[in-house]
Parts: sequence; structure tokens; C-alpha cells
Amino acid sequence: MNHDDEARDARGDVSTGESAPSGTGEVWRARLVAALPGLVLIVIGVLGFLVVYDSVREREDLWFADDVVLDWMVAHRTATATAVLTFITNIFGPVVLPIVVAAACLWWGLATRRWWEPGLLVGAMIASTLTSTLLKMLVARPRPDESDMVVAGVEHSFSFPSGHTIGAATLVLVGGYLVWRQWKEGRQRRLVFVLWVVVSVVVIVVVGGSRLYLGYHFVTDVLAGASLAVAVLGGVVVIDRLHDLARDRPRAIAAA
Repeated sequence: MNHDDEARDARGDVSTGESAPSGTGEVWRARLVAALPGLVLIVIGVLGFLVVYDSVREREDLWFADDVVLDWMVAHRTATATAVLTFITNIFGPVVLPIVVAAACLWWGLATRRWWEPGLLVGAMIASTLTSTLLKMLVARPRPDESDMVVAGVEHSFSFPSGHTIGAATLVLVGGYLVWRQWKEGRQRRLVFVLWVVVSVVVIVVVGGSRLYLGYHFVTDVLAGASLAVAVLGGVVVIDRLHDLARDRPRAIAAA
């Protein structure tokens, strides 16, 4: 073996027929590890949705809470709470929320000169909206009775899942993730994570609760919307981490 042959063997050249399969296996293993957190979130979100959907379809388990919670909400309405929750539900509705998200993402991209993160957020919001719209048509569940609504006849689409909830949940979950991921390891990153979780829980509960309080949705509609938002977050995590892996791998190879 001459010097050139030894050099090719040391680099793991494809012509030796030994290192290529191992390299391919390492690449796919790295992709799986990178995508695993997102895949777990997708499974959790989808399973959560299926559990809720099964309850609605079979009229058992969680389905029994729908009328109980709705009746309690209707019986405990006040003028102040109605005004506040109506404002909140309008902010996260299909008219105002897309405008707010589009403006915020445009500012984000122009301010940071980075369009990957705002692009992911916009894509996630579009995906959640399309998913909600499609499932509404497939399930075709009627809304609560108009006598229970604060404003009768204001909602004309089907009830399951809650579009307001999936929209609000996608915004805070995906938006929070995209902000958190930019922080380096350390105490501040952990604090940002805790803040992200707390804000997400509060927003989802308040927006979902407003839909129940105002009589436009059932509990299972809200739970289904939140579950789907978790699955959307999982999809974003998978795409984002694979993107980072593909971007960083050439750098690592060049450095090596």
C-alpha cells in the first residue's frame, strides 16, 4: 500500500468500502436524537387529542363534564367578567390574532435580520388554523345552545376543537420556545423556561376559559385545541432541531 492509499484509508474514503455505512448510520442516529424531543411532544399532543375525541364520540368520560361546566359558567356570569373575557376572546379571535402575529413577526425579522424564527411561528399558526378548520368539518360537532351564548348567533362554525384555544396555545408555546432556544445554558435560560411555562399555562387557561364562560365551546373542545397545539409545537421542535443539525454539521466537519 502506497502513501496515497494510506491517506484515503485514514480519511475513511468511500472507495475503501468500510466507513460509508458507519457514517450514514451516525447521521441518522444524530437526526433521531435531535428530533426526539419534538417527536415526544407530537405523540403526547396527538394522544391527548384522541382521548378527548374518543370521549366526545362515545359520549363518556370527559364528555360528561361539558354540560356541567357550561351550566356553572352561565350561572356565575357577571357584567365585569363578561366584558373582560369578551375583550380577551376577541384579541385571540380569527380577525385580530393573525394581524398581531403578522405584525410581530415582521418586526422580529426586521429587528434581528433573522427570518427563520418568525417564519417558523407564522408556519405554526397557519398549520394550527388549517388543522382546526379541517377537524371542525370532519367532526361537525354543534356549538352549545344559543341560549347559553353571551351573544347568540355570533359563532357559525362547528365547535370541536376550539379554534381560539389552539391559536392562543400555538402562539405562546411556539413563540416561547423560539425565544427560549436562543438563550445560552445557565440560570437565565432556566428562568426563561419557567416564565415560558407559566405564561403558556395562564394564556391557555384564560383564553380557553373565556370560550367556556361566554358559552361558545365545551370543555372537550378546549382540551382538544390545547392538545393539538402541543403537537404543533412538537412539529416545530423537530423541524428546528433538524435545521440546526444540518447547519452545524458542515461546520463541525470543517473544524475536524
